[in-house]
Amino acid sequence: MSASKREELVQKALESFYRGGFHAVGMDRLAKETGVSKTAIYKHFRTKEDLILATLRLRDEQFRNWLQRRIEALTEEPRDRLLAIFNALGEWFNEPDFKSCMFVKASSEYLQRDHPIHAISAEHKSLLARYFEELTKQAGAPEPEELAYQLLLIKEGAIVLAHLHQPQEVTSNAKALAQVAIDAALPR
Repeated sequence: MSASKREELVQKALESFYRGGFHAVGMDRLAKETGVSKTAIYKHFRTKEDLILATLRLRDEQFRNWLQRRIEALTEEPRDRLLAIFNALGEWFNEPDFKSCMFVKASSEYLQRDHPIHAISAEHKSLLARYFEELTKQAGAPEPEELAYQLLLIKEGAIVLAHLHQPQEVTSNAKALAQVAIDAALPR
């Protein structure tokens, strides 16, 4: 399998796991949905968990790149970018294939904190927190780490609730709560 075929397999596996869950999607189903035989899959990934880790690395890269590009496209104002996080998320919540956060799902299926799948999920959230901290610093927050963490908490809650309830209402409430946190940290 060429590198491009391997990348295609990882992308298709990501979509299967995102739709169906990690434990629920077995190797037979994965082979059927990706169009790649189990033998070929195992030539590139020793275990299903190795493949899951590859899909999570890809999803991390895709999601963080998308979020950063989207926020930058929405506004150039550093303070406004903090609220743009939630505008971007609202767009994602309204996509027809939105099924919550792949990393929340992964960490809930692999509960042990020292498990590599749980650890990569936690790392994704840490990387987002660092990005949010950069944004809060650019906006002039006197305590950027604190505001970044508050925004991350609001973001994570919004993702879960958007999956369970009305995405538009969740987006509106998340933005309102984020605005309160932003105004408290960065008085005009």
